[in-house]
Amino acid sequence: MALAPLAAQAQSRNADQELEDLIPDSALDNPDAWARDTDAARTPVPDIATLDGQDTLAPMAAMPEITLPWPDAADLPALQPLSPDPDIALAEEEAKQAGQVLDAALPESEGASSIRTQIANASISKVGSQIELAFPPDLVFPERDAVVARFAALSNLKALDDNDDNLAQLSRRAKEDIDLLQQVLRVHGYYDAQVIQSIAGIERPGEGGAAPTGQRIDADKAVVRFDVVPGPQYKFAKIDLGDIAQASNGAALRAAFKLNPGDPVNGDRIVEERTHLDTALGETGHAFAKVGQPALTIDHEPRTGDLAIPVTSGGTYNFGRVTSALPRYLSGHHLEEIARFEPGDLYQRSLLDDLRQAVLATGLVSSVTVQTRETVAPVAGRPGTVDVDVTMTKAPQRTIAGLVGYSTGEGVRAEASWEHRNLFPPEGMLRVRGVVGTREQLAGLTFRRNNFWGRDQVLTADLYAQTRDTDAYNARTASFIASFERQTTLLFQKPFVWSVGLEAVATSELQASAAKGTPRTTYFIAALPLSAQFDGSDSLLDPRKGFRAGLRLSPELSVQDGTKSNYVKAQVDLSGYLPVAGKVVLAARARLGTIQGTDLANIAPSRRFYAGGGGSVRGYAYQAVGPRDATNTPTGGRSLAEFSLEARVKTGLVGGAVSVVPFVDAGSVGTGASPALSNLRVGAGLGLRYDTNFGPIRVDLGTPLNRQKGDSRIGVYIALGQAF
Repeated sequence: MALAPLAAQAQSRNADQELEDLIPDSALDNPDAWARDTDAARTPVPDIATLDGQDTLAPMAAMPEITLPWPDAADLPALQPLSPDPDIALAEEEAKQAGQVLDAALPESEGASSIRTQIANASISKVGSQIELAFPPDLVFPERDAVVARFAALSNLKALDDNDDNLAQLSRRAKEDIDLLQQVLRVHGYYDAQVIQSIAGIERPGEGGAAPTGQRIDADKAVVRFDVVPGPQYKFAKIDLGDIAQASNGAALRAAFKLNPGDPVNGDRIVEERTHLDTALGETGHAFAKVGQPALTIDHEPRTGDLAIPVTSGGTYNFGRVTSALPRYLSGHHLEEIARFEPGDLYQRSLLDDLRQAVLATGLVSSVTVQTRETVAPVAGRPGTVDVDVTMTKAPQRTIAGLVGYSTGEGVRAEASWEHRNLFPPEGMLRVRGVVGTREQLAGLTFRRNNFWGRDQVLTADLYAQTRDTDAYNARTASFIASFERQTTLLFQKPFVWSVGLEAVATSELQASAAKGTPRTTYFIAALPLSAQFDGSDSLLDPRKGFRAGLRLSPELSVQDGTKSNYVKAQVDLSGYLPVAGKVVLAARARLGTIQGTDLANIAPSRRFYAGGGGSVRGYAYQAVGPRDATNTPTGGRSLAEFSLEARVKTGLVGGAVSVVPFVDAGSVGTGASPALSNLRVGAGLGLRYDTNFGPIRVDLGTPLNRQKGDSRIGVYIALGQAF
């Protein structure tokens, strides 16, 4: 039975909103008008003739807002391949390396072939926990230790020994180390060396213990072995050192270069001997010598090397004058006083470097350049002359400084100063200083000229007024002190220093135990202090080895109440330092003093000997060791004996900057002129040292072991530098 087709039905006026938006009710009322009102109906129809051209593929007219060229006229860039994913590449490399390494690690019966290339009964040098260097057992190889040490210092495997590497990374570093090892061997002249690398100590996953599928290979168990056959060592055939043979001292220069034809080729020796030759030229008058870079040509057939170093000696010279770019600041004449050479001396490069350091050490310049300038050329074997030009940049010249300290017995002490280091050029310093403290007040003026009549020689004049109140006496003093001395410095520590001086002192003093109303005694004192010291230690502020010895003599004339007294004050100091077990330094000192020529009553209390305090017998207060009067007040004496022993122990704390220092001190002061050990007072304690760039900061805590009446149980001392 055939079904009749259904009649088309119009859209309901109650259709869904989406359909209403697409076909509105107006379209149902007048379909023709709605169709003519659309964008498509309003667009004009193109003329058919424009579509009937011969070039149907001609470029279209440019459309607005579209700026791309037509594809036929554009030059498109070539497509670049994508970089491989590093994780995928690493995984592929690890899988590939794992298979190769496992085959190499297996015994020969299981298919490995590289084991046959390993040296039988090899002599093994261990480098780290996973590296071995294997050498033939009967090989005569003098450079073996040097090769192993350098390889260990530069090896990527050794440097990353503790890293959690996978097998691919381990294998890659091993290949890099093959090249490194061959380079090290070439440094020592072995240009035909054979190096074979293998890895052992790895099991396949699933073998032995039937490891689970997918388990990674444990690279921590791998041992990388390098089998090394050095081969023959190459020798020097020819050595060309430029024009030194034509120099007046050519034989001495050639002797300074200690490589000769027939010697083994060695890169380190080439660098070392080039430096020796350059130094020899610079120290024997060759002011303008030039030493080029070495060139080594290797010939593999005879196994030799030809070395050429371009050298231009340039003739010899003597020193001329020193000129200054700032003559009114640091004159050329003053720079000649600082220099360790004089006009006419043979040129030495090291003396120029020394002059540069000395000018910097004045503290008056922030930078300095020292250059030579030819003034007379060498002629007929006679040396020429070079002047030395010094160019400087001024540094700040004024300084305001402050210092605060504390010690048991002396209390608090604060010092402030202002100085101009070049107020009276050259190097004429003026300092104004003041001290305010529990037991001291001072105001003073100091003039100092550094490098006076020679290097590190200092002229000083000091004028000051001081009030000092100690446990032994009260003094009101006006002093003028002048001295001329050779000093040691942190930059140039000297083995021998000395000092000569003049003192003129007026002091009004009173014993601390004097009854109220007791008149003060005025002393007028003239002295000629002399000193000399030998320093064989390795540091001024923190010595670790060596010894020091010093002597002080001071002839003095004292006048009080019309009575004249002549006497000599002498003091000897000895100290020694001995390193023990690397982190411990044993330090000991002794001091002996005497005053010869008069009775104790004729000596001003401030000029007598006392002991006790941070630089003397720790544990006791300042001046607390020695004879006392009926009121238990120190009186001082004519003789002195002091001894100290301490152990300076590095702790490793704060990067090794902290040290612990147990110590024992002992001392006595006597009324007689001869030092004695009777009435010896002993103190002991513990100190801390904190190392800084300018020396250790010292904190000591001491206690007296045989106290007298009035002595404190604890003494605390804080200062810069070691106790001695």
